[in-house]
Amino acid sequence: MISEALQQETLELLQRLIACPSLSGQEQGVARILKGYLGENGFSTLETDRFGSLVAGVKGDRPGMRLLFDGHIDTVPADNTQDWATSPFEPVLKDGKLYGRGASDMKGADAAFAVAAAEYLRERGTDFAGELWFAGVVQEECFEGVCAREVAKRVRPDLVIIGEASEGNLKLSQRGRAEIVLETFGVPCHSANPEKGVNAAAAMCSLINEILKLPPTKDERMVGDGILVLTDIKSEPYPGASVVPHYCRATFDRRLLVGETRESVLSPIQAIIDQQKKLDPTLNARVFYPMGSAVCSTGEKVEAERFFAPWWYAADERVLGVKAAMETRGLKPEITGYSFCTNGSYYAGEAGIPTFGYGPSRENLAHTVDEHIALKDLFDAVDGYLAALHALLD
Repeated sequence: MISEALQQETLELLQRLIACPSLSGQEQGVARILKGYLGENGFSTLETDRFGSLVAGVKGDRPGMRLLFDGHIDTVPADNTQDWATSPFEPVLKDGKLYGRGASDMKGADAAFAVAAAEYLRERGTDFAGELWFAGVVQEECFEGVCAREVAKRVRPDLVIIGEASEGNLKLSQRGRAEIVLETFGVPCHSANPEKGVNAAAAMCSLINEILKLPPTKDERMVGDGILVLTDIKSEPYPGASVVPHYCRATFDRRLLVGETRESVLSPIQAIIDQQKKLDPTLNARVFYPMGSAVCSTGEKVEAERFFAPWWYAADERVLGVKAAMETRGLKPEITGYSFCTNGSYYAGEAGIPTFGYGPSRENLAHTVDEHIALKDLFDAVDGYLAALHALLD
């Protein structure tokens, strides 16, 4: 267990981070807080990249790996404040837990690693091997891994620690995520004479009925199957009183497993469209990944196709060394994987950089009303990060 002084330092930093709202595209306040803290505690490189991500680093006196901690600093909104027992942006301590938006996802991990890094540098100065980097990444909630590309370009890491909630376990895999859009096109007409048109909504229903019969993909190395979930349907015109709709759009959330590609994910859906066209020559449909875009706090626009890669990393001597170091401090990490998507989609999924996850709290507290983090989990994470730093850099 870390000292009471270090516990208080961690708590105060996290309270400051929660009290500073940082929706995606509005993260500059939190970046300033972390930049100030890290600059006061041994980090010599303090930069903000073109998207607004904080990139902070310090070099050791001896050659070694470039170790990067990745922690996103944006949060989802908390618009439903009336449902919260406390104000989302006023951190409240109650029953050994700290409440507030971002407490678990993932300002708790950001604070824990920042304090662990500061303590490590107090102990070692620059008497360590390699380079230690901290990335406070923006726009993760909307574009997992996209802004991380810019961070990786600057740091060129040899190993990445993703700080997303892991319940104190070591996460060596992650399902990816894709947003799939299905469109059908019809011919409008008066609903009193439906035979004179082509009903795009009816065509959509037929396709969805077949698509949802697709069996989920499986991989025993991964947490969870490669699921496909229908998330919305919209027809035009809407409302459609007395009109046969000429257009319909449906969106699916697809969770991805290692080995699945852009082509392999869409292929079975396209096969269903092709088969249905043989049965109904009037069917006009297409399936694709949409593009997303958003404006960052710097004014820069981030754009990306809605396909975020999965990854899997075999436990090597570095991971096992970190695990052993954590165990000497009384922690009990297990080796498992994330069921959700993280910035590891770029580092590991696209770039092939060795990556593992470790962070405080639980996955199912992210994005929730009354989001919170248990103080014990928070303080254990500081201890765990210190163990990792000594195992990897001493």
